[in-house]
Amino acid sequence: MERQTEICIVGGGPAGALLACLLARRGADVVLIEKQPVPGPSFRGEILNGDGERVLSKHGLLEKIEPEAVLPLIRLEYWDNRRVVKTVLPDTEDGNVGIHIPQADLLHALLDEAAAYPNFTYMPGTTVRGLLRGEDGRYAGVKIRTGSGQDEEIRSRVVVGADGRYSSVRRYAGIPASTEGHGYDLLWARIPAPEGWEPVMCSTIQNGQQLHLFTQARGYVQVGWNIEEDSYKELRKRPFEELTDTLIQAFPKLEPSVRSHIKSWQDFVLLDIFSSRSERWARPGLVLIGDAAHTMTPTGAFGLNEALCDADVLHEELLVCLESSQDPNAPLERLEQRRRADVESRQREQVAMESAYDQNFNI
Repeated sequence: MERQTEICIVGGGPAGALLACLLARRGADVVLIEKQPVPGPSFRGEILNGDGERVLSKHGLLEKIEPEAVLPLIRLEYWDNRRVVKTVLPDTEDGNVGIHIPQADLLHALLDEAAAYPNFTYMPGTTVRGLLRGEDGRYAGVKIRTGSGQDEEIRSRVVVGADGRYSSVRRYAGIPASTEGHGYDLLWARIPAPEGWEPVMCSTIQNGQQLHLFTQARGYVQVGWNIEEDSYKELRKRPFEELTDTLIQAFPKLEPSVRSHIKSWQDFVLLDIFSSRSERWARPGLVLIGDAAHTMTPTGAFGLNEALCDADVLHEELLVCLESSQDPNAPLERLEQRRRADVESRQREQVAMESAYDQNFNI
């Protein structure tokens, strides 16, 4: 079977869903492919900073999210020996240091908005099996396998790879990416917030381990443990209580929730940490955005927000092209021209923040 569309977006995470929503609103014919059968099943970046908030607010999309799923965080705290030694507050009295939105809620809001337009097609549970190219060599669509196991082709003027750090689109297009390790990986776990817990982020060093707490909407705390890079396999041979005991030593108030909800290694999620830069973001008929173009570490919560900015800029560039029936290659290249310097500056900022982490406790 074969479908025709103007824009085929691979990857239904925040960048792909936002791009699809913005283009569908303006009348573009859009197909959004996502390999997961349901939106937002995994731990991913969920903190909006000022840049991400501005993008969603500019398009009236922040207000589309269920109010109970939007949690402004009031401060960032650094703890040492069970006491706060440094506090980061918002720049303004009514500001915040980040907004937590569960990724599933963000994606449902974007997809529901896009679904209001008949020119939008969403294909969950679908995997990309290859790319199509025209006689002139430009990319002209994708080969897919649907959730029912049917092989199809989607032909399009533009293919957008928004399919994350292990991008299939990038791999099929043969676009090289340089990868840099940061010396650590992250273990995540989620527990109910204790009664009276404030909407804050906390960070500490306990028994030589960096620990991070992120208050989440709907009454949860996400806990992050920095572990040595590639050490998880060996770590799992040890009692998991070594981690939970360290957490409780640092934040005793969490003990009842930790004991009740972290009962085995199965309650942890591993995120291998690296950053990457694609050699190019665009080739004729094809463009990469978000982690597919520039994987970032969790430091500073930049990844989600830079991906949203990519989608916003690309939709502007594509609309000019589609409305004037121009060749779409120039706007694809302009995305990289407009965004690459900012993204690489953020990546350097992440490295600097990681290197200077211990200084937050020097009082």
